[in-house]
Order: sequence, then C-alpha cells, then structure tokens
Amino acid sequence: MKVLLLSKFDGGGAGRATYRLHQGLCRSGIDSQMLVQIQSTNDRTVLTPQTKLEKGIAKLSLISQLDTLPLRLYREREPVVYSLHWVPDRIVPQINQLKPDIINLHWIGQGYVKIETLAKINQPLVWTLHDMWAFTGGCHYSQNCDRYTNSCGTCPQLHSHKNWDLSRWVWQRKAKAWKNLNLTLVTPSLWLAKCVASSSLFHNLRVEVIPNGIDTETYKPVNKQVAREILKLPQDKKLILFGASWGTKEPRKGFHLLKPGLQTLIQWGCQDQLELVIFGASQIDNSPPFGLKTHYLGTLKDDFSLALVYSAADVFVLPSTQDNLPNTVMEALTCGTPCVAFNIGGMSDMIEHQQNGYLAKPFDIEELAQGITWVLENQERHQKLGDRARQKVEQEFTLALQAQRYLSLFTEILHR
Repeated sequence: MKVLLLSKFDGGGAGRATYRLHQGLCRSGIDSQMLVQIQSTNDRTVLTPQTKLEKGIAKLSLISQLDTLPLRLYREREPVVYSLHWVPDRIVPQINQLKPDIINLHWIGQGYVKIETLAKINQPLVWTLHDMWAFTGGCHYSQNCDRYTNSCGTCPQLHSHKNWDLSRWVWQRKAKAWKNLNLTLVTPSLWLAKCVASSSLFHNLRVEVIPNGIDTETYKPVNKQVAREILKLPQDKKLILFGASWGTKEPRKGFHLLKPGLQTLIQWGCQDQLELVIFGASQIDNSPPFGLKTHYLGTLKDDFSLALVYSAADVFVLPSTQDNLPNTVMEALTCGTPCVAFNIGGMSDMIEHQQNGYLAKPFDIEELAQGITWVLENQERHQKLGDRARQKVEQEFTLALQAQRYLSLFTEILHR
C-alpha cells in the first residue's frame, strides 16, 4: 500500500501533527510519503515543489496572498485566517507522478489546493480535518456562528450583512464540486465529529474519530530542576506555562482570558509564589504588565526544547475559546505536566477533570483561576495528576496506535 499525505506544511500546529502521523506510518512499515508546499524538515520522504518557479511561489507565499485578494472587499473583517481556495494549482500532476493508492488530505488551507481540484483526483480520499474549514464558507473556526449547518452567507467574520457574500460563494463551490467525491472523513476529536455531523456539506458522509498521536520517547518527563537550570528559570517558584503557535496574538487561544485569571490569583494573594512562562511569543515593547513576573521564551521549533519547557512547568494553561485537539495540551500531558483549560472542543478528549488536570466551565474566569490553584496547591496530588497525565497519553495517543488505526481504515477502503 502506498499512502500520500497532502498538507500545506510539515511544521506548525496541524503540519506538525500530520508529520507525526507520517512518521508513525513509516515506522509501521507503510510506504508513506508527504507532499507539502512549504517544508521545515530535512526528511527525504517529505516532498516539495521541484521547479524553480514553484519553489519561488512557495517561498514568497504568492498563492496565499492571491487567495486573500477578494477579502479586501470586506474592510471590517476579523483578523483571522480565512481561505477561499480559488487560485489554480498543480497538485494533480504531482500526485499522478507519485502514483499513490490512497490520499490522506490534511490541512490544505490558505489556497494550497483549489476546491475544484479534489474532484479531479482519482484515488480514494481520506480527509483528516484539523479545523472546520472543509465544511464552512471559508472560516477555519466558526466561533459562535452555526451558518455552516445551512449554506453560510451573512458571515460574521467578514462582517457581512448580505446572504450572497464570499462565504456563500465558497460554500456553493464546495457543494457543487464535492457531491460525488470518494471521500471518508477523519476527525481527531469527538467535538469536531459532532460539528461534521451537523454540517450541511458532510452530514451524510462517514466520519471516523482517530486522535492525533505523539512520540512518547521524544516527549517525556525531564527532571524539573534540570529543565529549569537549562532554561534559566527559577527553582523556588510555581511556574504557570502558556504557549501557542502565534503566542499571545491568537485570540482563539485565549490569552486575553488568562490575563484576568492571573489577576484573580493576585487578588487571592498568590503573586509571591507564582511566575508566568510564555512560549510562541517574544516580549513586546510596552506590553501591559500581568502582575506576575513573566519569562518570554520566544518561538521554540525543536521537540527537545519544547519537552524541557513542559517539564519545567508546574501547570500548562490553554484557555482556548474553540479548539480541536491542540498539540500543546498533548505535549504537556506527555511530559507529565497537568493541564488546565475550559471544557470546550476536544479538551475533554485529553484532559480528565481532576484526574490529570482541570476543566473549567467555559469562559468562567474565576473557575479558571480556581483550577490553576487546585492543580498547584497540594504537592502529593500534583504528583498523581502528572503521573496520570503521562499514563493517559501512553494508553490513547501513541504514534503506533494512531498508525494502526489509519492502516485499518486505509485497508478497508481499498478492499471494499
């Protein structure tokens, strides 16, 4: 069996999860290749555009820039990723050269693959959804909007007041182009599977829930004192960790909700015991004080550095407003670090309330602060939470288990 994974990136959030699956399939003896537009690894089984022109287009992100041009009609739109996928691509010739038996689509946002191209692919398609884009009119997370259950239009992220807008145009193109696809869907979280089932585009399709996997040998607990010494972090404080691909700038990851949670902890008199660590962002000039001493670690690209940071922390907090199955939570748990989050999206697939972390009522700032203190206040309990965090991953989220589940699905599809 020859499998081709198609993804815009092999790094970043969804790209990193896809590359891990690719590694898991290769380790299981599967002939797996990964086709990307932008490569961050040196893996020879990860393929990129070959011609100078294609490489130049990828390097300059010209496709992404062209894809967003129509969005300029909506000057008041939200500053979030919104993908229209109208620019022509050269994916099909590349696929035909590789001759895979089955294609596993992953995150193909920002115009990487034109909507109409999928209907030109002859192989069976398995699409692993890393967000909601596949069944919306262009947004990757709908937030409080449920228009994807109908046919989009009057898009709140575009600040549109018309039924016939870009979101309706994208939705209708998908409905027309994809009605006869040989397509099976995979979602990493139960939450996203429920969203698919309620969508107008995909409610009749088969959906399998297969969680992302992680390398438990790369991500593992490191002695806390050693990790802090390497990172030059204090030994005598409780460290609260926050991190995301875009750091504090991504509203969906909820840093704006963590800040009042920290203020609540300060009001409770905890400021002398706690310090904050942030990765994914560098300190910004004139950044507002959080009331706690803060350590900015910048962007961490290698797994070893990330494992050190998670191991150095006493608790990882990700107060996302909407999320699928975030890598950061899984990585923290694998390193034996309890996690605190709101009970939204796929958080409950990973965080067992008061077993390996704490799930707060959505967007209740005081309960978020209570969850942090509950995790930190008892050393014996904290140790049990960390032990269960690691155990949860070893039982449910290993690369071997993920690869086995995909192999079973691929085999069934090819032999039916």
